[in-house]
Amino acid sequence: MRLKPIKTEQEYDEMMVWIDEQFDRKIPPDSPDGETLQVALLLIKAYEDDHYPIPSPDPIDAIRLKMEEKGFRNKDFVGKLGSKSYVSAVLNRRKPLTLEMAKFFHKELGIPAGVLLS
Repeated sequence: MRLKPIKTEQEYDEMMVWIDEQFDRKIPPDSPDGETLQVALLLIKAYEDDHYPIPSPDPIDAIRLKMEEKGFRNKDFVGKLGSKSYVSAVLNRRKPLTLEMAKFFHKELGIPAGVLLS
């Protein structure tokens, strides 16, 4: 396989087939063939990043998911973020998420700041 930037879907498909074959061969990563495979994977990633971008998650959806995972309810944030109706309004998108709230949710729920500020 001659490595070069992937420009078409056909080249992408051919590279994917080649990569599958290399994985089937169980090539050691530190061998010359393993290093070639690593470069091929970087080329695949670059092509996928350009042609199949993954959108950032919605900040409120991320907050709700983390709340569910950690067993938090809206009422757990009353007093820390504001009144019950204010917390509800934010989580129902009737009020904006402020920078202070983003910091709070980052600290309390472990949500990356980039997600909360997107």
